[in-house]
Amino acid sequence: QVQLVESGGGLVQPGGSLRLSCAASASIFRGYGMAWYRQAPGQSREWVGSITSGGVTNYKDPVQGRFDISINNAGNTAYLQIHNLELADTAVYYCNGGKLSGNYRPYWGQGTQVTVSS
Repeated sequence: QVQLVESGGGLVQPGGSLRLSCAASASIFRGYGMAWYRQAPGQSREWVGSITSGGVTNYKDPVQGRFDISINNAGNTAYLQIHNLELADTAVYYCNGGKLSGNYRPYWGQGTQVTVSS
């Protein structure tokens, strides 16, 4: 079982930036890629972006150009850099990793809260 731990969330003003981290207990990201999701209050969890084992990134349209996913060389930490934060970005952000089976990866972190407020 691989453990994922997110960090880096917080309270930010609109237009600000944050970098979220996802630390894995094993170096799984280089081999399998990973994804970031978020869940806003009262809403379902939604996919926001992912990165393949080859480093190809893909993002949900509303965050395209503002979100940037990367993986460290060791393959055990993933990042979500968020620029120009908007009120609608307020959510708990989760990382998701492990071998992709269909649209499913088995490992989830506990989430980190991002609150955008003036």
